[in-house]
Amino acid sequence: MSLAAQQSLESHYVMQTFGRSPVEFVEGHGMKLTGDDGREYLDFLAGIGVCSLGHGNPAVLSALEAQAKKLLHVSNYFYIEQRGQVAALLSKLANDDADGARVLADAIAAGDETTAAALGAPAAGEQVWETFFANSGAEANEGSMKLARLYAKRAGNGGNTIVCMRGGFHGRTLETIAATMQDWLQDSFRPLPGGFVACTPNDVDELRTIFKQLGSEICAVMLEPIQGESGVHPMTEEFMAAARDLAHEVGAVLIADEVQCGIFRSGKPFAFQTYGVEPDIMSLAKGIADGVPMGAVVAKKEIADIFKPGDHGSTFGGSCLAIAACAATLSALVRGDYADHAAKVGTYMEARLAKLPHVTEVRGRGLMLGCDLDDAAGDAHDVVARALVAGAVINATGAHTLRFLPPLVCEEADVDSLIEILAGVLA
Repeated sequence: MSLAAQQSLESHYVMQTFGRSPVEFVEGHGMKLTGDDGREYLDFLAGIGVCSLGHGNPAVLSALEAQAKKLLHVSNYFYIEQRGQVAALLSKLANDDADGARVLADAIAAGDETTAAALGAPAAGEQVWETFFANSGAEANEGSMKLARLYAKRAGNGGNTIVCMRGGFHGRTLETIAATMQDWLQDSFRPLPGGFVACTPNDVDELRTIFKQLGSEICAVMLEPIQGESGVHPMTEEFMAAARDLAHEVGAVLIADEVQCGIFRSGKPFAFQTYGVEPDIMSLAKGIADGVPMGAVVAKKEIADIFKPGDHGSTFGGSCLAIAACAATLSALVRGDYADHAAKVGTYMEARLAKLPHVTEVRGRGLMLGCDLDDAAGDAHDVVARALVAGAVINATGAHTLRFLPPLVCEEADVDSLIEILAGVLA
């Protein structure tokens, strides 16, 4: 169906919650998307950081096809194939155990279940991370907050207040909007659930004041190691460490929202690892299954074991199809050394963006980058629209900020092509 026909139907029958760009994508391969008119576009958004391996990855497509022919869904009342292997791989990655993750990923990719079971078993003294599988980042964050509050109630300090960062973004449900300290997102939906306190990111003194005032009323600090929707703003090492230490001093936990910045995008399996500050719980989604809807709550065993049957659940979470896609995606990312690749190409891209006209600052880590534009560049949303006409898919998070979240298969040559387009657009 043509773009015009699709626009007409959607105008009648689809809720108008998005301001869509005037293009209909019908196909994709690697870094390229194809419109209904046959025109190709260079994709530096990846479905908002979702398509980790690019479009049409053969390993993911093969896994989905094979699984779809066998079984799509049975519910979480039963065991299914590969869920345990995927959770074990996430645990290895959370520990930054590159060698352990690689041999397990090799076994998963080879379909060697006996070896995967043996390699997945935790070694003596190994920190085990347990996973609850969900369907989205908002669900993952809801689960992380539920776990933090339940842990405080059953085994911790009894608090229920969660400290969240101004400018953060944690989802679109009422609870996650309440945790998203941005008035423009909250005002239309008040009254919101309570139990949240705002802190300015990277302001250690303010964070200390909050803990001095509330103490053990706090059950968690939740933050994005790199804020995405505010324009790609990384936390500082000092602030990350202070958040962990202050939380632990009162018996609270640190939650890392890794929905956008996680899954190898920052140059490590998870962004918190670029700081050397380990959370107690983390939320995952977006790039975890290369475009198949999936989220995950991943927590240290001593925290996660607070959950008992009936405390939390999901009809579709961790479905056969999503697990198959996740297994293929994570295995490919581990075996392809995409953490190092994202760091290398990201450094190159950061340097090239900084030399563009009207760019005043470039921020981020790995292949999660944002750049600010001066007033002479005009509104960043108009820059995005002109870039689309010129053949590049990018994003603006505000009037003066562009955001780039390309597939992790992005090469320096792709960066060069983007820079050529942007140089023309910004001239």
